Amino acid sequence: MKSTAYPLSLFSLALLFVSLFMIGIAGWQLYTLPSADAYTDKGIYTFLPYEVLPIQVKNNSSGRQQRMNPTRTVWRVYYKTAEHSGYRWHEDVVSKRIGQDIIARKQPVKRRVLSLTEGKTYITVPPELSAGRYISKLQRRYLGILGIGAFYLILYFSVRLFFFCKSLCA
Repeated sequence: MKSTAYPLSLFSLALLFVSLFMIGIAGWQLYTLPSADAYTDKGIYTFLPYEVLPIQVKNNSSGRQQRMNPTRTVWRVYYKTAEHSGYRWHEDVVSKRIGQDIIARKQPVKRRVLSLTEGKTYITVPPELSAGRYISKLQRRYLGILGIGAFYLILYFSVRLFFFCKSLCA
């Protein structure tokens, strides 16, 4: 029984650190998330694809694949507004051919532009999202991550307390 208890204990301890990390990151993201009032809705713009370029991103695979290839190539399609307002947006695609097909079709994409009132930064979101819905979507995501981390934390200490009480009673 001891031979399986030790790796299981290490695994649960590793999950404890992962859950603490999740709680910390999600808590920080919730804390630094701007309110919906901080965004100014600039309206819905039509974006047209104009260029596809390769970019290097960190390889997220593990083991030998990551050691041999620390970066991988992703093709990014760049869009600019048809109204010449200066807004730009990009999306990543799997291959250059897909990116070139998107540019050849010249299919317009509608995006809502939300600008932070305190700076010159902006984000683009799908047109059905307002600033309030965008922020509430992010809050739900971070609260879900926070909840999963807190659930494991409670589970870990409940099991530890159960086994501690069991050893005292024996």
